[in-house]
Amino acid sequence: MKLTLNTPQKLILFRFLLAPIILALAYFVGETSKPIILTLMYLGLISDILDGIIARKQKIASEKLRRLDSQTDMIFWLSLGVATWILYPNLIRENSIAIWSILIMEIACYVISFLKFKKETCTHAFLSKMWGLSLLIAFTSLIGFNYAGLPFYLAIILGLISHIDVILIVLILPKWTHDIPSAYHAYLIRKNKTFQKNIFLN
Repeated sequence: MKLTLNTPQKLILFRFLLAPIILALAYFVGETSKPIILTLMYLGLISDILDGIIARKQKIASEKLRRLDSQTDMIFWLSLGVATWILYPNLIRENSIAIWSILIMEIACYVISFLKFKKETCTHAFLSKMWGLSLLIAFTSLIGFNYAGLPFYLAIILGLISHIDVILIVLILPKWTHDIPSAYHAYLIRKNKTFQKNIFLN
């Protein structure tokens, strides 16, 4: 049976396949692969932006698609984190407390969501999107220049804030749903009030 993928699914698959390629480049090629890794990272982010926009324009932004997109995002960014560790283990070790704080918050989001809804989080919140952009800048600094500094710590701070927002969304929502811009919008849903979702934020 022939498997036919729509455009958003193809973009998600593209981003998913980037993860092992990025890891392989970091492990087998090393520092000389940095320009390629960074290029793949930017292409991955572009695919992430486009898949949501196209899915909404084509009215195919189903729960299954959005959950797949969310989990692929996690794998993609995690591969970049591991690639950074492979290339610059000392840099990661020096900033391990900040990194572990983000990982713990990420785990907390999943645990709370599974405990309440028996499903993973899939909020695609505005702050999470902003965190993704900050990760782009931070990984450009980490991988491209072997430097943490301000870009890294801004990403950590925004990451902590965005995870708190996701946890609040999960706690406030009366039932599981996807594409919630913020904790405030989760409150509106709880109060049975409608709101317009921005196509560019989800």
